[in-house]
Amino acid sequence: MIRTTLICGLLACSITPALAGSFAASSASTSAGGTSASSKTTSPDDKLVLQARDDAASFVASDGLIRGAQLEAAMRHLREKNASALRASDMQLAQAILAL
Repeated sequence: MIRTTLICGLLACSITPALAGSFAASSASTSAGGTSASSKTTSPDDKLVLQARDDAASFVASDGLIRGAQLEAAMRHLREKNASALRASDMQLAQAILAL
């Protein structure tokens, strides 16, 4: 879940400064709630996104020509869960996945 939040935050930073501020506020409230970024447990959502890293690397390296199934699933998932991901291009999402 934290990784999904991180991806959404990276997207917010690359899309508009206003969204970046919003993400910072939501991240601060999550941290205040006791959630640790160093947690060893990952949710199924996180795993879906993390498993797409190789596909994201191929996508970025090929300038969008190579589209793997795991990347497609991760992008679809991110867009269903976060409004800022809806406004992001496929390349921006792939780069955010790589940044994890």
